[in-house]
Amino acid sequence: MTPELIILLTLVCVVTYTFEIVFGLAGTIIMVTLMSYFIDAQVLVIYSALPQLLVASIGLVRTPGHLNFKTLGTMLLFASFGAIGGLWLFYYFSADVFRVLLAGAITVFGLYLVIAPGRLQLTPWLRRFLDTLSGVSQGLFGISGPIAMTRLLATFDNKTAVRNHALAFFLSMNLFRVVGYLLNGTFSVEIQEAMLWSAPVLAVSLWFANHLHFKVNEMWFRRVVAWVILAGGIAMLLT
Repeated sequence: MTPELIILLTLVCVVTYTFEIVFGLAGTIIMVTLMSYFIDAQVLVIYSALPQLLVASIGLVRTPGHLNFKTLGTMLLFASFGAIGGLWLFYYFSADVFRVLLAGAITVFGLYLVIAPGRLQLTPWLRRFLDTLSGVSQGLFGISGPIAMTRLLATFDNKTAVRNHALAFFLSMNLFRVVGYLLNGTFSVEIQEAMLWSAPVLAVSLWFANHLHFKVNEMWFRRVVAWVILAGGIAMLLT
């Protein structure tokens, strides 16, 4: 990876992960979409562990409020089972078929959130289903934001609580991912160099970008997240 590409990647990540630290999702999806023209998508997904961990850590450290560990623990428990299933599906099931099914589910939930904001009611079994599905999606595609945020929007009334629980969920899932990368020697010298040079810039930028979350009112937060979920589902259907 040339120095010019590392600079470009860093600048793109500053913008896309500023969006994620404000709204709690979509930073990686946008970054990979933009940068895959210049850098292999698999390399970008591996590299994304750095900004995702920075977003989650900084967002949680710099935001007041407490986490509901019962809710978070339940989400992570079922998501872990789902992630194991997702890894199994990765090797033994058609990813294309599952992608269509997942895209359809994301689109339906996104459309409902756009049309009827604040009216999505989750039964206990539907919560468990979404938790498991987010884990399956994470294991198979490395993406769980749209499903996890759908579940959290219907669970908490406060935008900061929604975002904080999303960040804690993504922090845990990405730590599992990093451990897997380390055990399998996935971090190449090229990726390590990109992380080394971009980490200080991203850390400082995201540290100050976190305050933008508090500038967004409740209605706009939910509206933007709903539209991002819907757009993500449609984009998956079209690809």
